Amino acid sequence: MTATSAPLSIRIGQGFDVHAFGEGDHLMLGGVRVPHERGVLAHSDGDVVIHALCDAMLGALALGDIGKHFPPSDPQWKGADSRSFLRHCRRLLQDNGGWRVGNADVTVICERPKVGPHAEAMRALLAGDLGIAIGDISIKATTSEKLGFTGRGEGIAAQAVALLVRA
Repeated sequence: MTATSAPLSIRIGQGFDVHAFGEGDHLMLGGVRVPHERGVLAHSDGDVVIHALCDAMLGALALGDIGKHFPPSDPQWKGADSRSFLRHCRRLLQDNGGWRVGNADVTVICERPKVGPHAEAMRALLAGDLGIAIGDISIKATTSEKLGFTGRGEGIAAQAVALLVRA
């Protein structure tokens, strides 16, 4: 027997991304250039906020992950601006059933840099790229209490949750 149900009007996805610190003098976080004594080792610009958010959006619709859509083995993504990934994911949502982000919540995990002073700028950029109100996106940060790779200052991570709604 096959069960049938009405199409869902909401979908939820979660995403996670991590990058090790490397050479550089800044990080890209949520599309914002954040001064830091280190950069990240990444194929694109290494924006953990956007990468986690893209994975949450893609996961909500079972469209794979960011690596499927923007493989690090493809030279065209070398140094790419992750905001282009986010805008692409927004189009995928629209093209695969008329979805949009209802709200999203992102947590950055690191000891440094301090994320708080940049959170509003991140929210504004992300909201604009997603076509949502700034009040529909949250950016916050936490430390790992000096435990693990983030606690030792070896890298940075982010996790995201996105609620999709039919447009």
